[in-house]
Amino acid sequence: MRRSVFTKDHEAFRTTLREFIAQEVVPHYPDWERQGHVPRDLYRRLGELGVFGIQVPEEYGGAGVTDFTYQAVLREECGRAGVGFGAEPVHTCLVLPYLLAFGSEEQKRRWLPGFLTGEIMTAIAMTEPGTGSDLAGIATRARLSDDGTHYILNGAKTFITGGAQADLILVVCRTAPADPADRRAGLSILCVDTTSEGFTVGRRLEKIGLRAQDTAELSFTDVRVPVRDLLGEEGRAFSYLTHNLAVERLGAAIGSYASAAGAIGFATAYVKERQVFGRPVAAFQNTKFVLAECAAEVAAAQAFVDRALEAHAAGELTPADAARAKLFCTEVAGRVIDKCLQLHGGYGYMLEYPIARLYADTRVTRIYAGTSEVMKTIIAKDLGL
Repeated sequence: MRRSVFTKDHEAFRTTLREFIAQEVVPHYPDWERQGHVPRDLYRRLGELGVFGIQVPEEYGGAGVTDFTYQAVLREECGRAGVGFGAEPVHTCLVLPYLLAFGSEEQKRRWLPGFLTGEIMTAIAMTEPGTGSDLAGIATRARLSDDGTHYILNGAKTFITGGAQADLILVVCRTAPADPADRRAGLSILCVDTTSEGFTVGRRLEKIGLRAQDTAELSFTDVRVPVRDLLGEEGRAFSYLTHNLAVERLGAAIGSYASAAGAIGFATAYVKERQVFGRPVAAFQNTKFVLAECAAEVAAAQAFVDRALEAHAAGELTPADAARAKLFCTEVAGRVIDKCLQLHGGYGYMLEYPIARLYADTRVTRIYAGTSEVMKTIIAKDLGL
């Protein structure tokens, strides 16, 4: 079906991205997976392509695009090739909205120029070893110095995407004692320069997927953070953390749909070439039926994503609709990619085939940005249940 969410400008951007991915990412991606992170130069190249500045206002050097459609193009092209850009999604889709919504004018002018070029890479540190999704249980603490010029930060974080390569990390911490009557109060966001004394990158965590995206444990021991690097107001972090959830979940939906579409592409090419019992695998009725089922599911996911993009551009994407999109698309991706791997037979289990990478990479989408169970809870509440 014809899609109406993209313009000629989007398609020009798609062509540029597709060429870049084919020439500068795909040939090197297995090496990046083995080393556990993309090279820092990739981020600078993405900065040159304008990827980091799409949604940054023009007064700070960006393109000033307020909708999510260019991000959708980017996710679709990565899915098509079965690759990723390391911690780029966190940098552009998670951290940037916080800086734009809650950063001071001085902070924006100080950080956004480097953000655009990839010279300043960012991450956000919420999860702790003992808290998981319970953000109200955060134990990392920051105490204001006696002279009121800086905070003294102590604590630890885990599962931090991009934490090992980041230059600036938004750290969610407790700046006031926990109140049993309101566990969400007293949390703040401090922007920590990773060259600060007392900041340490701990273990680089080994994951079953997304192996070219560094994920690390971080620790903070008496790290001095200037008060000018407090993001927004003290004690308001919990409300800040919820403001971007709908867009974050839309991004997960798009990435999942795109990976499923990529899997169909890889499987279709494979079954046409692979011979079994003297015939191409594509000649068997089972193969045709499986791919037909997959194509129908991906078409439905694409339509859902396109409608969600339109709703977001119109300012009408609700948290419940974003939850529906994430739940549907991530579950579709899990089913479709599993079926496409099965069509590869034993070769589908080999890491040299992109389908194996997609299989491992996609599993986490049903966990991050809110698990499928959390999405169901949100949807049920929207139904009045």
